[in-house]
Amino acid sequence: MIDLTMRYTQVATSIGSILLAGDGNGLQVARLPRSGSAEAMPLPDWRPDYAGLLAPAAAFVDTYFQGTPPRIGANLRLAPHGTAFQQAVWMAILEIPWGKTRTYGEIARSIGRPHAARAVGAAAGANPLPLFVPCHRVIGCQGALTGFTGGLAIKKWLLDHERGILVLGSSVAGV
Repeated sequence: MIDLTMRYTQVATSIGSILLAGDGNGLQVARLPRSGSAEAMPLPDWRPDYAGLLAPAAAFVDTYFQGTPPRIGANLRLAPHGTAFQQAVWMAILEIPWGKTRTYGEIARSIGRPHAARAVGAAAGANPLPLFVPCHRVIGCQGALTGFTGGLAIKKWLLDHERGILVLGSSVAGV
């Protein structure tokens, strides 16, 4: 029987603390810090992850911030909740390589919905697993940085980090 109790842990990173939460089905939530906001808090019915259920997700985050492209392996299951359209968008976003970007329009075309760039943006904005489903790699047409749950400063930091532009361990100004 799968344990459906939501467990959480916090991982300290260069951009602030990241809250991870999931159950026996896999990782369901990754909340990034937001510039100028308080630390993300677990919901009242979530329990601390004393058993290490989220250890593979925490290791993924640590690897990411060390500057190495992390991999989603058999021991790290992603279980985000979303509509069929959102799931299709998130699967397409997973295909964007480390340090690269795609536009909302390119993602729309890749899922067979060439006129759905705005809907792709909405689905990216609803992504409950930023960093794991790297929606920060999705940009506006002509390279514009647009919307991100952590704010544009963090989006830019993540992209620069992946491109090797930052010094490892540097933090986001104002976070």
